[in-house]
Amino acid sequence: MTTEGYFYIIIGILAFDFVLDRVLEYINDKNWSDKIPDIMKDYYDQEKYTKSQKYHQEHGRLDAWSSSISFLLTMIVFVSGLIGQFSDFILSYYSSPFIGSLIFFGVLMIVNDMISLPFSVYSTFVIEEKYGFNKTSPATFVMDKIKGYLVGGIIGAGILWAIIFIFENYADHFWYLAWAVITIFMLFMNMFYVDLILPLFNKLKPLEDGELRQAIEDYSKKVGFSLKNIYIIDGSKRSTKSNAFFSGIGPKKTIVLYDTLIEKHSTEELVAVLAHEVGHYKKKHTLLGLFLGILQTGLTLFILNLFITEPKISYALGAENHTFYLGLVAFSVLYSPISEIMGIISSVISRKNEYEADAFAKETYDGEALGTALKKLSVDNLSNLYPHPVYVFVHYSHPPVLKRLEALDK
Repeated sequence: MTTEGYFYIIIGILAFDFVLDRVLEYINDKNWSDKIPDIMKDYYDQEKYTKSQKYHQEHGRLDAWSSSISFLLTMIVFVSGLIGQFSDFILSYYSSPFIGSLIFFGVLMIVNDMISLPFSVYSTFVIEEKYGFNKTSPATFVMDKIKGYLVGGIIGAGILWAIIFIFENYADHFWYLAWAVITIFMLFMNMFYVDLILPLFNKLKPLEDGELRQAIEDYSKKVGFSLKNIYIIDGSKRSTKSNAFFSGIGPKKTIVLYDTLIEKHSTEELVAVLAHEVGHYKKKHTLLGLFLGILQTGLTLFILNLFITEPKISYALGAENHTFYLGLVAFSVLYSPISEIMGIISSVISRKNEYEADAFAKETYDGEALGTALKKLSVDNLSNLYPHPVYVFVHYSHPPVLKRLEALDK
């Protein structure tokens, strides 16, 4: 393929992704209904339901502005060849692929963050504040940014160094050696994320002895689920929204409950939510998700190996010299259609897993309590009750709440 061919494909993919995203957002916004579903009438009054619509509309407008500006600037940088010229500039001063990559991606990350920062600030301190969700202080917001830079920089630099080292020294075996290294990292993070990363941003404390812990332990014994690590996270530090999640494998498996979740739900509802999370483990969803992530990483690296040494993709972006880091940028765009397809497949599997976990909670504990918890979570988080089916197919990792409630009632 010619240099011009690569250029037009890269620009075409960027344009197609943007248009597709905007079309999906548009049809999703137009799918709202003014009618409150019968199953939700005991939880939503008309005022709060209208409020939920306005909340999503405001976020939709902000997202439209954010994505449009980001797309426009990206197109300017790519079409003008600025990104290629920047790569050449770095290469003229730093011949080391690692140092050059650190500077290149570091600058791109900072510039991208500076572009998105005003929208992030507006979302947090205007929209989320307006609708009663925001609990983030300016100091917490700034510290989150600083910590994110540090953690992302350290982890990103480590992975980048490993990939470049393998590429420079073991080029013939690059993709599967890099795959092995990243797989080890993924397994490590899956097991130790709650212990090492999460405490940098939130306070975690073990669930104290009492009615809730006793109910959880009784349920765990009933279903043969060994669970020692039950933590409460201070989600209220940033938002009034509620959540719960499962992390880890083997002896490191952990359930994390938001303090906002505990404040708003009964013991029966909380145990039902936990039963849903246990269902993911019992049904091997956690291992399946990890396996699929590792498999997708292998596919990505295999295809990267086919493209990374092709100089024409660097020339297509306006560079006079081919560099590893510019090749990565070009590849990330060229690979995005495959990534999108893999993401859709992953979401389809994830939605199926959510139904199975709900069914497990219903069979082993109480489907009615889980349904009540889902209704309360939907109202408290102002969830979209009528997402467009196509939007759900492309973007939703969880089924819409009405579909989950329908399945629980069967």
